[in-house]
Amino acid sequence: MRTYPIVVTGLSALLVLSACSSAQDDTATAGPITVDATDTTCSVSATGAGAGTLTFEVTNKGTKVTEFYLYAEGDRIMGEVENIAPGLTRKLIVEVPEAGTYQTACKPDMSGAGIRGDFTVSGGASRQADPDTKLADATRTYATYVANQSDALLTETRVFADAVKSGDVGDAQARYAPTRVYYERIEPVAEKFGDLDPAIDVREADLEEGQEFTGFHRVEKDLWVTGLRPDSAAIADRLVADVTALVTQAKAIELSALDLANGAKELLDEVATGKITGEEETFSHTDLWDFQANLDGSEAAVQALRPVLQERDPALVSQVDTEFRNVRALLDAQRVGDGFRYYTELTEDQIREFAAAVDALSEPLSRTAEVTSR
Repeated sequence: MRTYPIVVTGLSALLVLSACSSAQDDTATAGPITVDATDTTCSVSATGAGAGTLTFEVTNKGTKVTEFYLYAEGDRIMGEVENIAPGLTRKLIVEVPEAGTYQTACKPDMSGAGIRGDFTVSGGASRQADPDTKLADATRTYATYVANQSDALLTETRVFADAVKSGDVGDAQARYAPTRVYYERIEPVAEKFGDLDPAIDVREADLEEGQEFTGFHRVEKDLWVTGLRPDSAAIADRLVADVTALVTQAKAIELSALDLANGAKELLDEVATGKITGEEETFSHTDLWDFQANLDGSEAAVQALRPVLQERDPALVSQVDTEFRNVRALLDAQRVGDGFRYYTELTEDQIREFAAAVDALSEPLSRTAEVTSR
């Protein structure tokens, strides 16, 4: 498979689980808001807090890997923490500048709409202005990165869609993975726009009852499994329209330094929950292209924050740098020309080696939000 130059700049039907537990207080107390997650419950220690920077400390007391989300109206993701294995505790530090009704959600098995509870934010704190010049510079730098990646995503998606509509399966297959890398680099931003993200990126295995299969992965199946179908061209056109809408919104989004830190970790969670398993690109097996893109996006966020992190915790920066290099070395060993080996060509030992390296990077990366919020 050939690849193309990379720009390096800058749920319809909801499966709502029933055991949504009541919180113990109606306002947040000092310190983190604790969340006890099990396979059937999601116990949040407060049902509300004042606007500003909130910290949730999530402990998985169940038997299944879980996630924790804070949603705004319309299922807009304010923040998330994924891949919380049984027995582990992870922090979600998220900025909530506006008063309103939100929802917390634990997602045992990392699927469905989750075990939800209402969460009220009071007051009217304006979005953190990042008075620290370094933080302000970091958000501007990353916003430029997102804008450039978004432009490239739209450009390449149009060309990819044209290949699909022309019936040139070979050309469309060659363009598939190189086009998706731009989306994978900015996925945490894309996830903030509700239904656009699943419309563009839903996997067939994750479809909810009644949900239409659209986006990249529907076209992927057409190209590698079923052959082009009568509606493939219409699906390609819809993909372009959805990407166009996403790019417009992504360029207008206001980001904080915490968004960068949380986004860097979320991209590693994408690797841990999808790329390592081979479940993301189940038809084309181009998971390593996505893996590389998630790593690129994560590192771009960390690099934007680097002056702040270096000033506040240089040892953490050194550790993160080392672990990034280790993961990249493993990826480089799987390169073939301008691309990578297909996931199905990896041995079990190689997959385990990747998983261990991602875990080693995930641990220090999870601490960057806490350092950024000091």
